[in-house]
Amino acid sequence: MSGRQDERARIRRGPATPRKRVTGTARTGRMAPRPQSSAGRALAVIPGPVQAKIRLGGNILLGVAMAGLVVAGLIAMKLPQMIGVELGEAVGRAGFAVDRIEIRGLNKMERARVYDVALEQQSRAMPLVDLTAIRDRLMQFGWIADARVSRRLPDTLVIDVVERKPAAIWQNRGRLSLIDTNGIVIAPVRLEAMPENLPIVIGPSANRQIASLAGLMAAAPSLKPMFAGASWIGDRRWDLRFQSGETLSLPEGHAEARTALTDFARRDQHSRLLGQGFMRFDMRLPDRIVVRSSQEPGQQVAAEQPLAGKTI
Repeated sequence: MSGRQDERARIRRGPATPRKRVTGTARTGRMAPRPQSSAGRALAVIPGPVQAKIRLGGNILLGVAMAGLVVAGLIAMKLPQMIGVELGEAVGRAGFAVDRIEIRGLNKMERARVYDVALEQQSRAMPLVDLTAIRDRLMQFGWIADARVSRRLPDTLVIDVVERKPAAIWQNRGRLSLIDTNGIVIAPVRLEAMPENLPIVIGPSANRQIASLAGLMAAAPSLKPMFAGASWIGDRRWDLRFQSGETLSLPEGHAEARTALTDFARRDQHSRLLGQGFMRFDMRLPDRIVVRSSQEPGQQVAAEQPLAGKTI
């Protein structure tokens, strides 16, 4: 027994565990302050009102992001109509409603007509604005070749427009219309407001031949400054009119008409045909030019004089 008591006594007398020093913080039960981050130290030196504005800006950005998620969710989830409308209106009442319309790319067409289309909505709430319907209605205007409609949160509708470029004035059945290079009618035009720099094309199907006519005139650039217009005859060939009053009848077929026009341009540069009192040049026959002439400009002559083989 005495041996075991001596062994336990030796274990208790082993090396004592060092005691932790109790700090003042530990005694009072308070936590020691944590070191501040760099952002925290920066805010610490910013006055209180400025800090409030910073937090407000963050809340606004958060609100915009949340509204964007709601808009995307309503579109993607295709919720039942009643639920979707209620959620959309709630987002609109929160400040995400159409308050501004930004139109870009519009120069010729009246802007008021685009505003009217954009505002023809049952609701101004951003999630409920039908962008596809707005674009479809805009595409019905002759001036608009293409359009893109988008939302810019929180309150702006953005409309990007590509306008058509007038290429000629089409006269058909007593009406005048602006048309583009594809023959699409852009808008009606009044006689007193006709653009002076555009040619006039006449005929029931002349609007569909604008690209062909442009190709012909490109083959004779020296004649283009004097070109006034053209008539599409019998839905098969062109009569060209020049500002000096002459008419040039071209043959059928694009290749044949191109050859005749380049030949006429060469002759005009060599012998000055335009502005010399002639009234009509007929090049429908491949081997000759038939000319209707007069002694004085404007005087009508009934007979046609063939000038086969003669350089003029």
